[in-house]
Amino acid sequence: MILFPNAKINLGLNVISRRADGFHNIETILYPVKINDALELVEAGELKFSTSGIPVPGPPTENICLRAYALLAKKFSLPLVHIHLHKQIPIGAGLGGGSADGAFCVRLLNEKFGLNITEGQMENYGRMLGSDCAFFIKNKPVLATGRGDHFTSVNLLLDQYFLVLVMPPVHVNTAEAYKGVQPRPAETGIMDIVKLPPEQWAEILKNDFEESVFSNFPQIRALKQALYSAGALYISMSGSGAAVYAIFAAEVKLPPAIERNNRVFYGV
Repeated sequence: MILFPNAKINLGLNVISRRADGFHNIETILYPVKINDALELVEAGELKFSTSGIPVPGPPTENICLRAYALLAKKFSLPLVHIHLHKQIPIGAGLGGGSADGAFCVRLLNEKFGLNITEGQMENYGRMLGSDCAFFIKNKPVLATGRGDHFTSVNLLLDQYFLVLVMPPVHVNTAEAYKGVQPRPAETGIMDIVKLPPEQWAEILKNDFEESVFSNFPQIRALKQALYSAGALYISMSGSGAAVYAIFAAEVKLPPAIERNNRVFYGV
């Protein structure tokens, strides 16, 4: 059985305060986009995990897919399986690719073996795996608060626009990115901002990671400027970066210099 974990982007990201548990309270809208990995699961004689596509960092035994299997195996009698992940979502991009893989593995195990786990229960398993994981269970736009795992449904569609995602050849470490952010309450709530059309977001819909990440990776700042020069209505880094997405009024082809130096995904 195969499922196709997808990426997400952040529409605004406010880092509001540091929590007693060492995490941060944030406010952001998580929005699914059409960049996908492929995750296959078959019964096997031994528990096995393999990958192809983009190299996945870290020991295979610590991959989030195996952690998802181990989490469910504590409650359910699961057969041994071979999990294969074909990685296409860029890593270190702020796109939630690893979180999506973990969440989709929970979904895959539930569907494959008829575990009858509810969406709410799967979201709770996702929260045990990582803050973004729970989002990928329902996989619909939400306002995410707390650690980023408490959700309020958002009636927001960007289908009438053309989204382009650009991944520069750099990797941003999330923990290091958080060190560069000074938590503070947001001046304007994100839900109020996204009621406006995207062409009005540029000066008010902020990602708090951009200031420090741009200082360490000036090529990401330059990329954002180049995308505005190409006619984008709104541009932001997703999550803690390094990927940058741009919202255009209509289908567009980016200048050769952008395509030459970065990985570009059109129509996400």
